[in-house]
Amino acid sequence: MSNSTGNLVSQDPATAEATSPYNYVPTEWICITVGPHILDMFGYCTEPVPPLAQFVMLFGINTVLHISQSWKFRMWWLIPTVVVAGTLEILGWSARLWSSISPTLLTPFEIQLIGTILAPTPFLAANFLVLGKIIVRLGPQYSRLSPKLYALIFCTLDVMCLTIQAVGGAYAADEVNRNQSPDRVCVFSPSTFNLTFSLFKGGNIMLLGVTLQSCAMALYVLCAGEFVLRFLSDTPVRKNSAPVPEEKLYAKIMEWDTIRWLILGLAIQTFCLFVRATYRTVELSNGWSGPIISTQAYINVFDGLMMTIALYTMNLIHPGFFLAETLLVARGVDLPRQCSASATCTTDSASMWT
Repeated sequence: MSNSTGNLVSQDPATAEATSPYNYVPTEWICITVGPHILDMFGYCTEPVPPLAQFVMLFGINTVLHISQSWKFRMWWLIPTVVVAGTLEILGWSARLWSSISPTLLTPFEIQLIGTILAPTPFLAANFLVLGKIIVRLGPQYSRLSPKLYALIFCTLDVMCLTIQAVGGAYAADEVNRNQSPDRVCVFSPSTFNLTFSLFKGGNIMLLGVTLQSCAMALYVLCAGEFVLRFLSDTPVRKNSAPVPEEKLYAKIMEWDTIRWLILGLAIQTFCLFVRATYRTVELSNGWSGPIISTQAYINVFDGLMMTIALYTMNLIHPGFFLAETLLVARGVDLPRQCSASATCTTDSASMWT
């Protein structure tokens, strides 16, 4: 709503905060920097906003970049993982922008709740798949699990986390819409003097999903760390593994000089996801009316900023730069990259998939 002068007519800030489901009024994050000032979505000048606050714009640019990179490198599996994650972030932060305009509406609160809580899950699946491809490249004999089994186990865990969080988000949105607390385990009815206990609240289900996701990430880090250490020390998991020829070992070392940057990118992304999962766990454990969920700066830094860094890191250190299906080598020959960097490519790695 606007008045005759074109300026927005808003509620009294104290009233809006008291009636908002956030316990605060979200700031208008989407903006375009023009000189020392900011033009908001309606074209009216507002106070300067720090660049890290422009989440809708940042996630929008990032998603377009990931779509183009998926097409360029023919890595279509990035679309149902990374691109979907970026789309969910856009949805969630756009809903928060909507809430900054209409802070008392429940619909945008419910949308941002589901969008921001689910977005990291498909992105984490992409990390699982990238590590599986690294294992194939450097040598499955150094991995405790075969790449096929590794992808199956971790992607199954990821789908479970996604399902649990989606169900919890839907329950929580419905409970908020009915003016019920999504995390209260006991409810007293004054009319009937009944005290009802229930652990199956939306907030508790979401907390279970986030906690399970954190455990999956911890297991993922342990498996990845063991693989890297075994590769660097040339210590295969299976003692009866045939020794690697010296020329092939040299080729793998040369391969490592390139792949290590991709592993660095995975490490940065995993760190950001861990920070975000830790924040969400503490936030949901603290309650839906607690000081953590009621402080806007926390979600901006520990969720929005962490996901921004993680998604842009994959843009900069993209698996397509290191895991392309073929590598153009000298004399115009395409060298298959599924096995190893050695020109004498064997079927040792490929056989580990069966």
